[in-house]
Amino acid sequence: AEPPPWAPGPAQAAALLEEAADLLVLHRDFPAAVERCEAGCDSLGPGPGPGHERCERFEEVKCSLCVVGIQALAEMNRWREVLSWVLQYYHVPEHLPPKVLELCVLLYSKVGEPQVMLEVGGSWLRARANRSLPEYGSLLELYLLHVLLPLGRFEGAEELVRGCGVLDSEQQLAFLGTICESRRQWAQREETRSAAEEQQDPVTETVLGGLSLCCLCSFFTVSIPLFCFLFCFAASPTSLPFIYKLVQLFRQAWAAVLSPIHRPPIRD
Repeated sequence: AEPPPWAPGPAQAAALLEEAADLLVLHRDFPAAVERCEAGCDSLGPGPGPGHERCERFEEVKCSLCVVGIQALAEMNRWREVLSWVLQYYHVPEHLPPKVLELCVLLYSKVGEPQVMLEVGGSWLRARANRSLPEYGSLLELYLLHVLLPLGRFEGAEELVRGCGVLDSEQQLAFLGTICESRRQWAQREETRSAAEEQQDPVTETVLGGLSLCCLCSFFTVSIPLFCFLFCFAASPTSLPFIYKLVQLFRQAWAAVLSPIHRPPIRD
């Protein structure tokens, strides 16, 4: 069925937003919810210019449509598309609404891909127009905790905090303390990982050495009855071909036991 001929404007986009929310929450029809969100954003067109009386309403509806769309895409496990899907309506990271940026940071952090938001979040926080927003401080903290620190970007985090003019000295000290503690925990994890890797080789060597010693003991035990057996049959001339083959097998087995794989480790 063809979609209804929606006229552009916040009123029509708001109606589509309501439909999308119902499809997301009540019917759990995620593809249809995304379709309604896309139709709503398209119906808004380029939007009014700054200072226009319709601008605030326009931005609210557009932001809400993107929030519902992000949630629907995440429900379909299409989280890789979220950032590009949002940027097709906002074009540059600096123009993302705080709520949309927050959802993107939390989403990519939850799926273990915080690096996706590294440049986007940094660009948004460096934009002068965003520093006057009341959500700036909370988004700065979110970016630090869920993007920079998990990626080990400690120097970048310190530069961002020290260069942020909207934070007072107390807030800066609190953020720097968080960065310092995260750096300490990171270094501790690296030391633990390195120690575990160093212990792995000696353990493997000990196991191989134990196996080699076990093989040698078993081989010597078998060798003693074998020599006794050869001694008993040596007096019979008809047993010589059989004894020769047995000696050849014995030599092959001895070479296999003393191969480099089975030799005991050499200690200093």
